[in-house]
Amino acid sequence: MLEKVNLLGYSYESLKNFFKELNEPKFRAKQLLSWIHQKGVIDIDLMTDLNKNLRNKLKTIATIIPPKIHKEYVSEEGTKKYLIELATGSIVEMVLIPEKKRQTLCVSSQAGCALQCTFCATGAQGFDQNLESDEIIGQLWLANFKIGHNKPITNIVFMGMGEPLLNYEAVIEAIKIMKDQSSYGLSRKRITISTSGIVPNIKKLYKDVDVSLAISLHAPDDKLRNEIVPINNKYPIKTLIGACKNYLKSFENKRTLTIEYILIDEVNDSLEHAKDLAKLLTKLSCKINLIPFNSFNGSNYKRPSTAKMNVFKKYLIGKGFITTLRVTRGDAVDAACGQLVGDLSNSIKGKKLIKHKSI
Repeated sequence: MLEKVNLLGYSYESLKNFFKELNEPKFRAKQLLSWIHQKGVIDIDLMTDLNKNLRNKLKTIATIIPPKIHKEYVSEEGTKKYLIELATGSIVEMVLIPEKKRQTLCVSSQAGCALQCTFCATGAQGFDQNLESDEIIGQLWLANFKIGHNKPITNIVFMGMGEPLLNYEAVIEAIKIMKDQSSYGLSRKRITISTSGIVPNIKKLYKDVDVSLAISLHAPDDKLRNEIVPINNKYPIKTLIGACKNYLKSFENKRTLTIEYILIDEVNDSLEHAKDLAKLLTKLSCKINLIPFNSFNGSNYKRPSTAKMNVFKKYLIGKGFITTLRVTRGDAVDAACGQLVGDLSNSIKGKKLIKHKSI
């Protein structure tokens, strides 16, 4: 018996092809997207504008199943962390950050991560698997239709577990659903992909989907970045910055990147580091988001003092950069930047770190 396909993760184009194979008109794709992603309906029998014969046919070949919420944690300031169980048994984490004017959802794209950035708890686990597109969009579906916060998600950041550009196809498919007007209708400014610098996929990203791009830089020179962001050994800073400039040139209207920089005490937080960073980014259209290091078990790193972080920030502002110092949210429930760990399946527990095949 053939395995049923999960239509939760199908974009408009994919659904058009799916219905074409069933000899159904392409408008069925819009109908199905609307039922699933606007109305939150995943029971095919309730999709009343699909005729009964089609509904019966769909039930024999397809399913619509979101991932499961395994557990919920809530911090005092309102940040919520959800453990999401995948079909394989691995558990990934998503984080809901409520604010007055926005509801931001931080989603995961992989279970574990192969990049092994030294300041990140996810990388310390190793790599288990890529999430399928239904498991990625399923996080947004759960947040909108299964979690009782009564406000729709307005912003998506791919800053959860994993490196999004190493799960390229599934991430792009999920983003197409997020942006579709028959689904969530999110604009490109409300969806941000954060990458540690997978240069080949940065180069082709603009052709496939229009979103905001953030670069996890964290160091102003190759020597230091090689140590704390090991992927830099393959794609050094000059190559990465060049790819970023070309990415921005690909669009007719002016674009700005976000540069993410985690401040680690006595590692990358000196005034000299700030000067080198300003020099590096002089000709790049960007804003800088400084992020205080968030501790996790097994790390010897520490967060700089507030005074030291403000000196770093002040220098960059003085050089003309739009610079913010992120307010830490969710650290009480290990939901802050760099703290997400989840629970990987037994397939890798007790084994060495697994390298991703694309690295």
